[in-house]
Amino acid sequence: MACKRSCLMEVYKFLLFVTLFLPREMTSSVLTVNGETENYILHTKPDSHESLTCAVQNHTREEELLWYREEGRVDLKSGNKINSSSVCVSPISENDNGVTFTCRLQSDQSMFISVVLNVTFPPRLSGDDFQTAEEGSDVQLVCNVKSNPQAQMMWYKNNGSLDLEKNRHQVYQTSETFQLSITKVKKSDNGTYSCIASSPLQTETKDFHLIVKAKGWTIPIEPIIAACVVIFLTLCFGLMARRKRIMELCMKDQEPQSGTPL
Repeated sequence: MACKRSCLMEVYKFLLFVTLFLPREMTSSVLTVNGETENYILHTKPDSHESLTCAVQNHTREEELLWYREEGRVDLKSGNKINSSSVCVSPISENDNGVTFTCRLQSDQSMFISVVLNVTFPPRLSGDDFQTAEEGSDVQLVCNVKSNPQAQMMWYKNNGSLDLEKNRHQVYQTSETFQLSITKVKKSDNGTYSCIASSPLQTETKDFHLIVKAKGWTIPIEPIIAACVVIFLTLCFGLMARRKRIMELCMKDQEPQSGTPL
């Protein structure tokens, strides 16, 4: 009977051991940033302040955390590394749009969680306000644009719609520029060209003033230089030939006269 009780006690102890300790050993650590357990996008605006807090959940020992901004390591204070760590992005700027912050577990850097900043701002336009061109030359009006979300772009002329001629007008657009190219400009191309950017946040306009001058008479420099060189060489050769002739005459005058005096 005593043996039976002893066996039962051993079974109870084993079950208690499994109940209390085994689940803890099987539970793995989890990283969170601002309570999120997976990579996510943080929507924000310029001039705002954002704090990112990374924490280790279910850890069984002290864990050191690492922060990265893109590929660069963030310098953390000694008291801001163990089990929980925070970085502050302040103030947010337009240049922070698309930047990725990553928190990693130092002991196992394959365990990480990332946050991508999505900084929304209305269109910002820039470029040369005035441009002068000669008739027959080619012109490029370049409108630099920054916007998030991306803006819809259009060109206008003198506050009206711009009629694009197939063989003379070309429009090019990239993520940061909106360009109007005009081939062989005419006097009729004079005017104010407006670059218009429309986004859900705001519509922005920038004016470009194009002045087309009449084609001036140009002096053909290279032919004139060539002609001058030819004339100079001709004069040199002429002087040399004349000098030779003069020398021959002088030599002839200086020869003694031969004959018998009377």
